[in-house]
Amino acid sequence: MDFILKYLENSGEWLMSTGLKIFLIVIVTMILFKSTGIISTRIASLLKKKKFDDEYQKRADTLGSVIGHLVNVLILVFSFITILGQLGIEIGPLLAAAGIAGLAIGFGAQSLVKDVINGFFILLEDQIRVGDVVKIGDESGLVEKVNLKMTILRDLAGNVHYIPNGNINVVTNMTKGYSHYVFDIGVAYREDVNEVIKIIRQVDEEIRKDADFRDDILEPIEIFGLDKFADSALIIKARIMTKPVKQWRVGREYNRRFKIAFDKNNIEIPFPHVTLYMGQDKEGQAPPLFVKQKSS
Repeated sequence: MDFILKYLENSGEWLMSTGLKIFLIVIVTMILFKSTGIISTRIASLLKKKKFDDEYQKRADTLGSVIGHLVNVLILVFSFITILGQLGIEIGPLLAAAGIAGLAIGFGAQSLVKDVINGFFILLEDQIRVGDVVKIGDESGLVEKVNLKMTILRDLAGNVHYIPNGNINVVTNMTKGYSHYVFDIGVAYREDVNEVIKIIRQVDEEIRKDADFRDDILEPIEIFGLDKFADSALIIKARIMTKPVKQWRVGREYNRRFKIAFDKNNIEIPFPHVTLYMGQDKEGQAPPLFVKQKSS
């Protein structure tokens, strides 16, 4: 009975001293976690207010997310070490052992180290930001999250791709600064190229006056001219410059209006034509075969 009373007395003393301190450390850690999220969000908001361009806001969101994650890791490590000190565990030998173990683990975790280092340089060089549309290897999509370990993409079908930063060798960023939409406009061989180019410019002027699209288009359409002679069409190449991520929306509207304008002006958009010839003798007497639809 005395043993139990003494145990309860010692437990009560421990709870009132060491236990209370550990509880306070846990509470302070949770408060710091919450405060870090609030502060990082407000800092990102302040940065956005200074510059209103989308590119600056993307970078602010990305850096704010990464910095908040790193601060939370540091807070967790510091709290863990402090709790160990309250439990009477010698921190010095533990840190030395952790250093040796970390060195041994490091040789077996080279991919993780590679991910972190590569991720650091990706963020430092501003290659990828949250909100960009990028292609990494065989995968492409909208960047939803970037940290030191991996990059997370969501493609057009809604699939999410988790790509370790160590596996990233080439990044194709399709929405950094501005975007282009390239047109390969095919018309029949019989059409006047100058007339077609004139219609293309008219469509461009109409869209740039449209309130729904004019703010997304940065420059008038750039027409390179007759690009090549295809099997059944003349290909006129052109492109437009838009705000990031807006090129597909604007490009689809251009294509829609091109079709309407070509139909209105009787400009033929060709489809493959096939001419059949009957077999000829050595003198070449057999004429080509022409197929004529019989009128009803």
